[in-house]
Amino acid sequence: MLVNDIWGAEHLFEWNAPVWEHDLDRGLRLLRLAIDTHLITAHHALPLLLRRPGGLVVEVTDGTADYNATRYRVSLFYHLAKTAVIRVAWALGEELRDRGATAVALTPGWMRSEAMLEHYGVEERNWRDACERTPHFCISETPRYVGRAVAALAGDPEVARWNGRSLSSGELAGVYGFADLDGTQPDCWRYMVEVVERDGAPAGDAGYR
Repeated sequence: MLVNDIWGAEHLFEWNAPVWEHDLDRGLRLLRLAIDTHLITAHHALPLLLRRPGGLVVEVTDGTADYNATRYRVSLFYHLAKTAVIRVAWALGEELRDRGATAVALTPGWMRSEAMLEHYGVEERNWRDACERTPHFCISETPRYVGRAVAALAGDPEVARWNGRSLSSGELAGVYGFADLDGTQPDCWRYMVEVVERDGAPAGDAGYR
């Protein structure tokens, strides 16, 4: 199994800056970190994965294909980076289909990573305190949640049914029945559409866990 989650470019993108105002060197560096690294890894790792049938490639990105297709994601550079990884997974699915392997794109929701907890000045034990500052943080999930999505895919003898698809941790939780550390099943991308993007809708994760 190959889980390709190389990134490390958070410090490079400029929020809502159009391409003519965004620093070009930073933007191009972001693309190299987001796309070239995935291609380089695939080039070197896939011969190992294909030594026996049943291999799985998980290309980790931000946002599903459906969500990203109609929404501007932060900046042109960031948008291209995250949608390109989804297309990488689709293309790998085509190349691996007849070789006994499966490729998917997988996105977590609003990740409660160590960096995010530090940003809000909270810890996992009191993470909901951050909702006072950013109410929609209520839909966030731990990194373990998307990890359990990967584990569920890896343990599925019929994983090939997902080949080339764009998936989310929340969607797969509903299929496989796993939960986050608190026992809930946050469905971030449905929440984004039905709550965050709906004018006047109050923040609250009831019905989305």
